[in-house]
Amino acid sequence: MRIVLVGPPGAGKGTQAAFLAKNLSIPHISTGDLFRANISQQTELGKLAKSFMDKGELVPDEVTIAMAKDRMEQPDAASGFLLDGFPRNVSQAEALDEMLTSEGMKLDAVLDLEVPEDEVVKRIAGRRICRNDSSHVFHVSYKAPKDEGVCDVCGGELYQRDDDSEETVRKRLEVYHTQTEPIIDYYKAQGLVVTISALGKVEEVTVRAMEALKRKDDDK
Repeated sequence: MRIVLVGPPGAGKGTQAAFLAKNLSIPHISTGDLFRANISQQTELGKLAKSFMDKGELVPDEVTIAMAKDRMEQPDAASGFLLDGFPRNVSQAEALDEMLTSEGMKLDAVLDLEVPEDEVVKRIAGRRICRNDSSHVFHVSYKAPKDEGVCDVCGGELYQRDDDSEETVRKRLEVYHTQTEPIIDYYKAQGLVVTISALGKVEEVTVRAMEALKRKDDDK
């Protein structure tokens, strides 16, 4: 299957993408991973992307599209892929359609992870990271440390990242509503969107997503 995963920040896209890709035996193609790989390997596209990022500018759509195209042309993506973080706006969605059409392919589904805005804010603003090891992550509501502000694993200080503050999260949501959400209507017009609730345990959401994708596949 060729799938696009969409949803607001804090919807758990990265987590679900990893599980779904494994269950469906297709590669998980994340724009974040694409940028990191191209920059670390110093590809021409990576150098170009870094030149914009170093100036604090957004990487132009055509660079992101070229990176995604290059990745989708790799042998492991021949029988399908799961796109996470791309397309990010309607112009990228149109470019993806053109790209797939030129290869005689098309998307099978667009999986929309739905989460209420207040839950997104609660999920992200409640995160606390250990200063000693950023892989030690806690949450004031869902995974509170035994002692407030202290990492259970190593005793390091727990802190809230600047981009996890409520004000920043709400700004990120505004960007999502303005730039990315319109692609849902774009894909709805093509009959591709499957919307599921991303509330509940990770495993429950994965089961929900797999069932929704299977129904979509059976309807073809």
